Amino acid sequence: MEILTPEELKEKYDDAWITPYHEILTITDNDEKEIELIEYHPCPIGSDWMITQYKQTSPLILDAKRDGNKHTYYVKKGKTELNLKPSFQAAGIEEATIDDEEVKIIHAGLAGAGVGAAFCRGKASGVKRVEIFEKGGGSKVGKAAVVTPKLRKVIIGLDDTDIPTEGATWTLANNVANEIQKEKGYRYLEHITCQLYPNNPNKTKNCVSIILVFAIKEEDKEDLISSIKTKLKEKTLSQNTAFVVYDKLEVPEAVQKYGLEAKKSMKYFEEAEKIATENNIRVEYVTGKAGLIGALAALGLYNQPEEYAKVYSEE
Repeated sequence: MEILTPEELKEKYDDAWITPYHEILTITDNDEKEIELIEYHPCPIGSDWMITQYKQTSPLILDAKRDGNKHTYYVKKGKTELNLKPSFQAAGIEEATIDDEEVKIIHAGLAGAGVGAAFCRGKASGVKRVEIFEKGGGSKVGKAAVVTPKLRKVIIGLDDTDIPTEGATWTLANNVANEIQKEKGYRYLEHITCQLYPNNPNKTKNCVSIILVFAIKEEDKEDLISSIKTKLKEKTLSQNTAFVVYDKLEVPEAVQKYGLEAKKSMKYFEEAEKIATENNIRVEYVTGKAGLIGALAALGLYNQPEEYAKVYSEE
């Protein structure tokens, strides 16, 4: 076995057929039963072939999706034996483990997929080291462990920072998240605009709320939340700004249901507060309480891409 850091791998292997991944992140939560593996593929729009092969090859993969060159794999912790077959089951994850500070994912693949397992992933930003068991290439099997820091996901649902005469919640939220990433180094992963009930008489205009997603170390969570609250308090124009915080990989079903309902009908503060309390959703009031309604709805819509932007007419 050969153990190399990304820098050592780049220096030792510079073959023309190695194309490095841009970045690899591994995210889990306090349960540590599953891993959200995020890989930014070398090619401009990623590779549906890779997503398909991994899903049909490895039983450890619960689901996988592509968004541009961002590949996301939902992986259960454990070990399996891969039955690699050219074209049909060409690559997958053989083992996924979590320890105090690291996540280790063992990839195996045939031919080019085997090159990706070791060399392409091993050179990515975010990787601590790669452990190469078999080098692969040509018609050979490639197999390697990619070791990355253990990160936690923090999902923020946010609403109500603008007023009828000025402001825009989606832009303010994005600017705040980018500032925090630049100042603190906390990885800003996603910004999602969620369309809510269009006939809400209390809306500013379009009636949307925002999701922000970060990947951070566990010890940085409180500082992240504090930074968001401070910046919103400085920049918001509204007296009703609020946000919610959730750090599990899966959003509770009751909150998902609330998010869908908030797209189709009026919602009120008392119900939002009750659902947040019952589902252990952390609430941060910045300048007021009304923003909780849209903030909680945004959280409920997370991981429902078919619903984010959909507009429902008045029933």
